[in-house]
Amino acid sequence: MAETFTEKGQIFFIADLHFGDEAIIRYEGRPFSSAEEMDQALMENWNRRVSESDTVFVLGDFSVYGWEKDAEILQNLRGHKFLIMGNHDMHREPKDWRALGFAECSPFPVIFREFYMLSHEPLYLNKNMPYANLYGHVHGNSSYRDVSGQSICLSAERIGYTPLSFAEITQRMRTEREAGPAEGRNEQITE
Repeated sequence: MAETFTEKGQIFFIADLHFGDEAIIRYEGRPFSSAEEMDQALMENWNRRVSESDTVFVLGDFSVYGWEKDAEILQNLRGHKFLIMGNHDMHREPKDWRALGFAECSPFPVIFREFYMLSHEPLYLNKNMPYANLYGHVHGNSSYRDVSGQSICLSAERIGYTPLSFAEITQRMRTEREAGPAEGRNEQITE
């Protein structure tokens, strides 16, 4: 990422916002009657948690809108925004996402704090690896756990359509590590 990341305020994460996407409401059973209602809820939830001095990493699949609407949404979302591009963001180059309002944009996974791999799609990890993966993409697919000691799915559906702070994420992962192995367990994350 070209811009030097300087931590100010709190750090938040969310994936799979899909602003403007009527189809995602049906596909994932989102509790909204229209894209407009979903967009409004996503923006209200974001701005209720995030201040102008905070940073938010969007782990892919930001919006299906055109240039002007995306610029408007980004202008109305608080904080410094970083995009790890997802499969539904590839219609633009990283420079275009930056021009729209993201502080930085990467088409590749990024290492955060030397340990956390930020990606759109889940990455392979095993218990012998010293890394953790924060990802999205899988939405409500029950083949993936919401949280484990080494990973957390931050798809909007799994986190109450509201960005989670880094402190909340690390606490949830720590709780899972301390609980030990949990074969077949897949609890939903709730706020």
